[in-house]
Amino acid sequence: MTYGDAGKGKTVAKVPRFAILFSALRGRSGGSFGRDVLAGVTLAAITIPEQIATARLGGFEPQVGFYAFIAATLGFAAFGASRVLTAGADSTITPLFAGLLAALVAAGTASLESAAVALALLVGVMLVVCGALKLGWIAHLLSTPVITGFIAGIAVHIVVSQLPGLLGIVETEGSLIQRVVGIIHHLPAINPWSAGIGGGVLALMLISEKISPRIPGALIGLIAAILLSLVLGLEQRGVGVLGTLPRGLPQFAFPAMNDWAQLVPVSLIVTLIIMMQTAAVSHSFRTEGAAPDVNRDFIGIGAGNLLASVFGAFPVNASPPRTGVVVSAGGTSQWVALTAAGFILMLALWGGALLAHVPQAALAGVLMFVAKRIFQYETIVKIARESPVEGGLVLLTIIAIVLLPIQTGAAIGIGLSLLHGVAVYTRTSPIVLHRLPGTTIWWPPGRAGIGETVEGITVIAFQAPLLFANAEAFKAGVLRIIEAAEVRPSLVVIEASSIVDIDYTAAQALLEVVDYCHEHQVQLAISRLESVRAQEAIQRFGVLAKLGPDRLFHSVNEALIALAPDAAAES
Repeated sequence: MTYGDAGKGKTVAKVPRFAILFSALRGRSGGSFGRDVLAGVTLAAITIPEQIATARLGGFEPQVGFYAFIAATLGFAAFGASRVLTAGADSTITPLFAGLLAALVAAGTASLESAAVALALLVGVMLVVCGALKLGWIAHLLSTPVITGFIAGIAVHIVVSQLPGLLGIVETEGSLIQRVVGIIHHLPAINPWSAGIGGGVLALMLISEKISPRIPGALIGLIAAILLSLVLGLEQRGVGVLGTLPRGLPQFAFPAMNDWAQLVPVSLIVTLIIMMQTAAVSHSFRTEGAAPDVNRDFIGIGAGNLLASVFGAFPVNASPPRTGVVVSAGGTSQWVALTAAGFILMLALWGGALLAHVPQAALAGVLMFVAKRIFQYETIVKIARESPVEGGLVLLTIIAIVLLPIQTGAAIGIGLSLLHGVAVYTRTSPIVLHRLPGTTIWWPPGRAGIGETVEGITVIAFQAPLLFANAEAFKAGVLRIIEAAEVRPSLVVIEASSIVDIDYTAAQALLEVVDYCHEHQVQLAISRLESVRAQEAIQRFGVLAKLGPDRLFHSVNEALIALAPDAAAES
């Protein structure tokens, strides 16, 4: 793949297919490999505690998080485009499917492992298909307010789910409200050692982040917590620990379950969130001199999910903070993530005993830090201040995610985002343009009222795509403007520079406007229909044939010269 135009007369060498597959492994220079390996060590130090904590968040054994990262790294390195994007177990999507998988297990229809494999398989297939069909635009279906509210709601769920472990108290089952009530009820039974360890790890991570994001505060905190647990005998003081992890390679659990249909809705939501986050990472951390290839990155993340299913893990996602660490550490290729994956594989195979004494409160502290990082308070305040309506969208999405099952809340958030987008077009109405004195420019009158009208001429603009959602408003608005004129205009010009598309419903509305003008002896013309799609639409739907091909102009003034020369001469 090349970017830019090849020079004339130059021979472009054919790139081998295998080189394209692994192009993300190339660094900027031959001397970058050593720097990438060192950056990989830094990435591993930050990734290890996060993958353990995220696996625990989903109800899985810690080593499953390791294999999720390894699978995501291998899949993306082979098929992804970005040289620096890193993927793995992600706390943004894990709460989305954790509850459903637990419910399937409780109902006895599947094991946790087989349900996770099935979900990762579904998500992987969907991502690969979306990438292959170049459906990157789907990642933009969610507006920033809805995304912000969704992530904030997830942060609330993380905090509530981890508080019992951090405080060393009994965890209450049920809805989020029931769990909050349970936490309040058990507050007198707080284990001060657990609370101290969890709070200490959280504080250490916050301080480390202030100094430099490259400092592995989580790993330092876990090591300190292990040492304290051993030296002070905290297990005998009621502090829960991970225990010895099983050794060996993961076992593939074939998803022989009868509830695949129940996984499809949540897999669709998870896929959309992954696409949104992957697109954001691809654009935010783009390689110098190359445009991001989001669709290929979708295929890379999809391959990572397919491998995760083979490894007996759960769905994986692109990680903005870990990718930021790769960039700040000077990483230039996927060798960074592969190096980190190598260290994590060794830990998964032979280092289980090292993690046996990790206090669960320390992992809760790690996830508390993650929740703090993804709860974008400043963005929420900014949206509410600058756009109160969209601030309401943030609040509604948070409430839906917090009070309803997460999958239901996410679906409502997606619906709110789409409704908001449709509402923007639905509220669009035709406006009358005035001519700026002494010019041929027609412009909205504005607050100052600058502009002049021309007797017998009405110029109408519609500043949105002409679609089913606003077709009736367009037709009614145009007819209202014509009928409200003191003197019925002899010529109406629709200034169509903002009409980038026209669908079937809108074309029928436009045909009705043409019929109305013909019936009332009003000349109708369209100017500045610049969109190729819109031009093809008016021809395909018969609008141009009824309007007349001589009624399509490059500018309003050109229409006036042709159809009302006296009015044009005034300028």
